Amino acid sequence: MKTYSAKPSDVERKWFVVDAASAPLGRMATQVATLLRGKHKPMYTPHIDTGDHVVIINSDQLQLTGQKMDQKIYDRYSGYTGGRYERTAREQLEIDSTEMVRSAVRGMLPKTKLGRQMITKLKVYTGSEHPHTAQNPETFELNV
Repeated sequence: MKTYSAKPSDVERKWFVVDAASAPLGRMATQVATLLRGKHKPMYTPHIDTGDHVVIINSDQLQLTGQKMDQKIYDRYSGYTGGRYERTAREQLEIDSTEMVRSAVRGMLPKTKLGRQMITKLKVYTGSEHPHTAQNPETFELNV
């Protein structure tokens, strides 16, 4: 019996909607990364992008456990001397909550060309409205 290997032409992509207010950031990010990679499908092949599109809504109602709101640091670097900027999770949530979600999911994807291709299928919105209703997305219930 031969091992099945998916081809890019065989992949059928679905659309899922995930509510960020229903679970802590890390638990939501692991399940979203699984959907983006396609590991929930029987046709999963490590070197082919078999994942689905994911729309995350309500990122402004994000939850973090423990004291992470004040202790977790988001930093970026401009490339210049003294150009490092740091923000706590609370400050980042007020400024741009979509970047918190995107960063958490990106960290759980492969650090390769394939991972960069997978992150393009992630759409994050602050409110409960999104422009992808024409794709008839299914609601994905998170396992908390």
